[in-house]
Amino acid sequence: MPQADARPKVLFISPNRIGEHVIASGIMREIGRRWPGAAITVVASGPSSAFFRSAPGVVRTIVIDKAPRAGHWRTLWRQVAGSRWDVVIDTRGSITAWLVRARERYVYGRRLEKGQPKVEMIGALMGLDRPLEPELFIDDAARERARAVLEPQLAGGAGPGPTIALAPIAVQPGKSWPAERWGQLVERLKAEPRFDGWRFMAIGGPGDQPFAVPMLAAAGERGIDFVGKGDILASAAALTQVDLFVGNDSGLMHTAAAAGTPTLGLFGPTQWWLYGPRGPRTATVASNPVQGQFAPIEDLSVDQVLDAVLALQARYPAGSSRA
Repeated sequence: MPQADARPKVLFISPNRIGEHVIASGIMREIGRRWPGAAITVVASGPSSAFFRSAPGVVRTIVIDKAPRAGHWRTLWRQVAGSRWDVVIDTRGSITAWLVRARERYVYGRRLEKGQPKVEMIGALMGLDRPLEPELFIDDAARERARAVLEPQLAGGAGPGPTIALAPIAVQPGKSWPAERWGQLVERLKAEPRFDGWRFMAIGGPGDQPFAVPMLAAAGERGIDFVGKGDILASAAALTQVDLFVGNDSGLMHTAAAAGTPTLGLFGPTQWWLYGPRGPRTATVASNPVQGQFAPIEDLSVDQVLDAVLALQARYPAGSSRA
């Protein structure tokens, strides 16, 4: 008779959106530290599920996308209710975390929101007095996909040289800087002597192509198209190969920061002091830089963004992101 699996069984309900997942990704390493050898079942949305392909300890990923009338929670219940869990960690604060059988529970609640950056809140969720820093687990398949997309374009005209990645779209309305300004930004950067020879890589998900058209047109033969060319883990692999990243408040912005790439986040009517990119090589530029106040992202000028890009590049010259 086969012996029962003695490893701790952990159910981790990860955030729905990609950016929030990256913010909470430090939980994965904390699980391994606190419950060595744990067998982890992860609940993730379809877009963020790729992050768990090679994450340590993951034995199963349950893909649950939002459904009408909270149908996704009923679907999840049918898949997890029959198990007894040693630990349940729920970043979404769902009723499921309280209904399943478990010895320990760590469940998100509004009580944790005390005005600190979200990474610090994730640490508090796990009962810690320190933040849990984001971490990516990029597998060989993602790196190979990134190479397969990038190498032909480099050979076909973009040529060698430093690369700045630009992500001109955010999922939520009001968070995307106007597409035509991305084209204007590229034109201004091409005129800067310090960006002589740089390549300009558009990066985004499926359906983001229209938003990348102005910047790719401005980049011309120095442009690289990585929009809709792979899943989020392939995009993460591509971002480890660039020298700078500039993007709206989005999942790609958080992914670039977690990859260690010098990252500039553009903010309009969202809380940059809570959701800014995390890491020592990051910066933000906001349409209203006063904490607690907001302005439309359209109020953010090309001059402001250009100045912020130049300041970040001065701090981290080409090649420093991979030093």
